[in-house]
Amino acid sequence: MRLKKRGSEKRRMNHSIKRQLAAVFIGVMAGTFLCCGLVNALFLEKYYLNNKKKVVVSAYEVLNQGFREERESEDDFISELDLICSTDNISVFVMDSSGTPRLYTNRDYQILRQKLYNYIFGVESRDIIVLNQEENYLLRESRDYLTQADYLEVVGTLDTGEPFIMQTALESIRESAAISNRFFLYIAFFAVVISSLLIWWLSRRISEPILELADISRRMTELDFNAKFTSNVQNEIGVLGHHINQLSEALEKTISELKTANNELQKDIEQKTQIDEMRKEFLSNVSHELKTPIALIQGYAEGLKECINDDAESRDFYCEVIMDEAGKMNTMVKNLLSLNQLEFGNDVVAMERFDITSLVQNVLNSSKILMEQKGIRLIFRETEEIDVWADEFKVEEVVTNYISNAINHCEFDKVIEVKILKETDTVRVSVFNTGKPIPEEDLEKIWQKFYKVDKARTREYGGSGIGLSIVKAIMESLHRECGVKNYDNGVEFWFELDGKVN
Repeated sequence: MRLKKRGSEKRRMNHSIKRQLAAVFIGVMAGTFLCCGLVNALFLEKYYLNNKKKVVVSAYEVLNQGFREERESEDDFISELDLICSTDNISVFVMDSSGTPRLYTNRDYQILRQKLYNYIFGVESRDIIVLNQEENYLLRESRDYLTQADYLEVVGTLDTGEPFIMQTALESIRESAAISNRFFLYIAFFAVVISSLLIWWLSRRISEPILELADISRRMTELDFNAKFTSNVQNEIGVLGHHINQLSEALEKTISELKTANNELQKDIEQKTQIDEMRKEFLSNVSHELKTPIALIQGYAEGLKECINDDAESRDFYCEVIMDEAGKMNTMVKNLLSLNQLEFGNDVVAMERFDITSLVQNVLNSSKILMEQKGIRLIFRETEEIDVWADEFKVEEVVTNYISNAINHCEFDKVIEVKILKETDTVRVSVFNTGKPIPEEDLEKIWQKFYKVDKARTREYGGSGIGLSIVKAIMESLHRECGVKNYDNGVEFWFELDGKVN
């Protein structure tokens, strides 16, 4: 399998980036030179010809201006015209209306004189091509039958009325274009060869770090994280190599963490076993809590059916016991359903702003009669309106559980004190009752379902051990804290809410 994998990698290396870069750059360079060569071959001669036309027309303008200013006999004008004609290989012939030569730059001017006569008298050769025609002159291309040479000519009449002709050979233009094209081909050939060698060297320099990265990635696939990018290149490839090194370290760290997580998973399996045991214990607790009221209901119901006591007072007592035990069972089932919804997140939390002082006062008013029956003195001095953000219904349930719990465990001086403490961003509500402190070993357990510190006393007032579990679940759903604190003369339960207005 490994040999097969190495073989496929080798086949892919046949299309390496080094060869691809070299092929692309050499192809682009050769194509550029080829296009330039074609442009030269097709348009260089025309470019030279157009430029020659401009030179001849410019020479005509100098000649025309000199005659118009009557400077044809001045030395400076003749010197200027000779310089133009010698530089651009132009021959000039001007004669007057009687045919007498006025100005010529070539001693052998008879051919130009004859061409000018032919133009004046309209006797033109068929090999003349008119390139441009203006008011006073004609720009044309002609061929000499004797020499088989082509010429560019300007023939016409000056502004002063003298006929003239100007001529320059085109063979030099074609020869210059051909020489230029051949020279370009030679230069292009050597440039392609030298540039190809340079491009191959550069491609190798560029591809070596990339090949090193490819080898590192291959070793990483084999979980060899000792491979590091070592090439000192200051470009994007260097940045990539640095990131590859970071990736290698991160993968090694991740694998280490996975091994650690595997060990944690073993612990989680053990915890799952413990949860199963807790589930069995929970079912046992529910069964135990329901067993006593069901037995009482069944016993008193059988007593009613068998008419153990025929008097009305006994029957009423039996019915009250049955109704009381059924009510306790109903309350416990409702509490269990509510706790289940809270623990599994199925209960919707409706956040709203409300007055916590008013809520606490309402709960205390509802419990006032029960406190008076038990001789409990209530201390609650808060009258200021204090706004909090929470689910008002759930907070009321928390306060009700705390007050009910305080009433059921209030002893000694029989005092219940409720406080609302407003801090910077939070509001703390506490309920204190005088009585026996909770044993330290039970402080963390009282929030568990069905846990009872004093089972006999809890049974006495009808408690099921679920109330504080519901409080804990509600506060967790609100993402807020709750707790309990022992004092020498009693116990204080507290919870916190968000007191920020925004």
